[in-house]
Amino acid sequence: MKKLVIFDLDGTLVNTIADLAYSVNIALHAKGFPMHDYDKFPYFVGNGIYKLIERALPEDSRDSETIQSVKAVFLEHYMYHNTDKSTVYIGIQELLQALNEKGVCIAVASNKVHVATVSMVRHFFPSVPFACVFGQRDGVPTKPDPTIVYDILENVGVLTSETLYVGDSGVDMQTAHNAGITAVGVTWGLRPASELKRYNADIIINSPPELLVYL
Repeated sequence: MKKLVIFDLDGTLVNTIADLAYSVNIALHAKGFPMHDYDKFPYFVGNGIYKLIERALPEDSRDSETIQSVKAVFLEHYMYHNTDKSTVYIGIQELLQALNEKGVCIAVASNKVHVATVSMVRHFFPSVPFACVFGQRDGVPTKPDPTIVYDILENVGVLTSETLYVGDSGVDMQTAHNAGITAVGVTWGLRPASELKRYNADIIINSPPELLVYL
């Protein structure tokens, strides 16, 4: 029996791509750079805000100063508009309720900036008793570095063998493996199943209820 399930946020619990794309395009336009169609953004996200902005910028404009400048505009807009068009994936609310009823602790590990991660979780899941919610924090490396997972394990007080890590991308599968945790890939998110297989997902599920089988 697993005691803890750690979830990625974007593309796993919540479809956030529309709000991310809109805020990035607002920032790019404000700084005089070309904007992108929304279908490009699933391949920009996954490694934190810095990499998101870097990937969205033209290749000849990816210096640190420019990235930080665009990032500042992005954050100013996104912090007030990160739930405008984002939606919880079908079946997630029911899955979280089922895990809670089974006595399984649930946590969030995201590369989204910490304050936005906490705000979004509170907005979409106000009645869900998350044991721990961590986003990208200053001084803590982003996923696939396993530090965020280790911090959650320490806070909750469980072992790696008692934990599942659930995410939608190769970065998530790497994070789980780097932490020595079973990697569960979901196919309803932002990346294709082929990426999950390429990054050696231990388990691949196609709908939220399927996760309950692996507890």
